[in-house]
Amino acid sequence: MPVVAAIGLGGNVGDVPRALVAAFEALASLPGTRLLRASSLYRTPAWGLESQPDFVNAAGLVETTLPADVLLAHLLDIERALGRTRAADGSDRWGPRTLDLDLLLYGDAVIDAPGLRVPHARLHERAFALVPLAGIAPDAVIPGIGSVREALAALETAGIEALP
Repeated sequence: MPVVAAIGLGGNVGDVPRALVAAFEALASLPGTRLLRASSLYRTPAWGLESQPDFVNAAGLVETTLPADVLLAHLLDIERALGRTRAADGSDRWGPRTLDLDLLLYGDAVIDAPGLRVPHARLHERAFALVPLAGIAPDAVIPGIGSVREALAALETAGIEALP
C-alpha cells in the first residue's frame, strides 16, 4: 500500500541549490516511489550550531511503497552519492554539510526505532523544515501535534527567505 512521505532537504556547503535539485531527481527515481511535489528553496539561518553559514532548505513529498527504514536507507545513499560524509560518532550532527535528507513524515506513522524516528525529532519546532513543507503540504498532519500549518503558526520565521 503506498504511503505519502515528507522529506526535508538542506545543506550549507558547496553548490547547495544544485545538490537539492539532484536530490529531488534521485528521490523521483527510487524504486516504488514517485515524487509528488518539490518545494521552493529557502535560505534559512543556521540552527543548533549557529556559527556556520546559512542553509538552503527544501521539502519534498513522495508516494512510496518502500518501508520507512528502507526509504531512510535510500536517503542516506543519496546523501553519500552527492558528497555527504558523516562522522561515525555523530560529532558532526549540527555542523556544516553538503546535503542532509531527513524523513520528516511517513504517512501518519509514529516510529521510534534505533536510527529512525518519525515524525522527525522536534519537527514541530523547526521553522527551517516547516516553511518549505507548508508550501507543499500545509494540511499534512504531524502525529501528536496537528497540521504543518498549525505548527508553523506557532514559530518565528524571521530570517527565512524564498530563493528566486
